[in-house]
Amino acid sequence: MDQDSASPSRPRRGMLLMLSAVMLFTAMDTLTKHLTRYYPVNMVLWARYLVHVALLLALVLPRRGLSGIGTQRPALQVLRGVLLSAAAFCFVTAIAHMPLAEATAIAFVAPILVTVLAVFCLKEKVETGRWVAIACAFGGVLVIIRPGSDVFTWAALLPLINAAFFAGYQVLTRRLSGLESPYAMIFYPGLVGLILYSFTLPYAWAPPASLQHLALLGVAGILGVVSHLILIKAFELAPASRLAPFSYSQLIWVTLSGLLVFGQFPDRWSLIGIGILIASGVYCANHQRLSEREARRMLIDTPPGD
Repeated sequence: MDQDSASPSRPRRGMLLMLSAVMLFTAMDTLTKHLTRYYPVNMVLWARYLVHVALLLALVLPRRGLSGIGTQRPALQVLRGVLLSAAAFCFVTAIAHMPLAEATAIAFVAPILVTVLAVFCLKEKVETGRWVAIACAFGGVLVIIRPGSDVFTWAALLPLINAAFFAGYQVLTRRLSGLESPYAMIFYPGLVGLILYSFTLPYAWAPPASLQHLALLGVAGILGVVSHLILIKAFELAPASRLAPFSYSQLIWVTLSGLLVFGQFPDRWSLIGIGILIASGVYCANHQRLSEREARRMLIDTPPGD
């Protein structure tokens, strides 16, 4: 019997949690973009990671002690942290200079890049249909950034670079999934980011202009931790292939947020490119879900001893 059909409420709760997580990610990105109007990118990220690490320690240490954040693979955890820190810098710099919806849409090519990297790093097989979807996704990115047009600036390249770094981070996360505790998987990227951005702080420090700004810096960090914890719980309740299409709802929220908070709305070509990206990503996720279901069915139908 299909595991999902045996407990249908679990994947439904996972989907709701995924939708909640991407809404919180949107709120965090919106706050971050707002704060980059007043403070250097490095300082905003340092504050986010400071709250990230402090909040996780406050949540984990009283209940689990140091074992809750213990790791047997420190080198891979540090590498994950470096990749995530680089991805965050590229993305936050991008949204400081371009609309939130377009930057987020381009960054959504990361799951497609994960598929490509999985072929070379994890030796996974990818069928022809998914290669076509991958090509379409890159076509969607080109429609959004339109090389050679006035829309194409240096900032438009940053979400692509972010996607490359984040794809590497996700591949390492998949390698460590099930081998390290969820808290360790969240804690070490935050700790590495805090250390890296602490080195840059003397060159990027600006005193908070008001208590409101100080509170917003703290809220952005809290949103980052809470959204990641919700995301982990979502993946515990439903398979990644089932949840992936719901992650694209973030593009709806960032479009609304960009319009309501910053007065920015994607033009016609950007909307077409976003649509292509969503269709390609949903196709890949749905194909993966069907492949997993077929693999489970064949496993069940295979007699013992064959």
